[in-house]
Amino acid sequence: MAKEFLGIGSRVKHPQMGKGVIVQVRSDAYEIGFIEHGVKLIKRDYEGLEVIEAVETPEDLVSWEDIEKSLVRVLTRFSDVQQTVPLGQKWTGGKMILYPGDKSLKEKEIPIETFFHKIVMIRDRVRVMEQRINASALTDEEKVDLEQYITRIYGSLTTFNVMFKNKEDQFIGEKT
Repeated sequence: MAKEFLGIGSRVKHPQMGKGVIVQVRSDAYEIGFIEHGVKLIKRDYEGLEVIEAVETPEDLVSWEDIEKSLVRVLTRFSDVQQTVPLGQKWTGGKMILYPGDKSLKEKEIPIETFFHKIVMIRDRVRVMEQRINASALTDEEKVDLEQYITRIYGSLTTFNVMFKNKEDQFIGEKT
């Protein structure tokens, strides 16, 4: 059974579950509806599955799993969803203190985590703006001009790279 690919509607027999019908095809498994056990996930390469009646899989079949992965990619790319970015360990629990030049004014303390969260929000929103620019109906020249502004924004924010735990989360500006 390891090499045969079955389509939705194929009838099979499982040694423990009994007779069933394939109701969904995934990249690595079948969802099979069994009469007495309900729908179970069985790996495609499971050797104990006996084919009673095979139904071919259409070549253009798109699984729910493929649709879900594509949808997640699109939503991540074009939405304002923020990913969790870890703060460098040396900053955890720290605080930032701003001292005004005017001695009659009070200093301002901000937890580093709060400040870091604001930096990550700025980065995420600039990324969304960049993606919307690339997906828009602007001319290529207009897109390049706006991309250059975004690159300069990232360059202005590279000072804060010291706060990020992972290098891939850091800002990258113009390379000279």
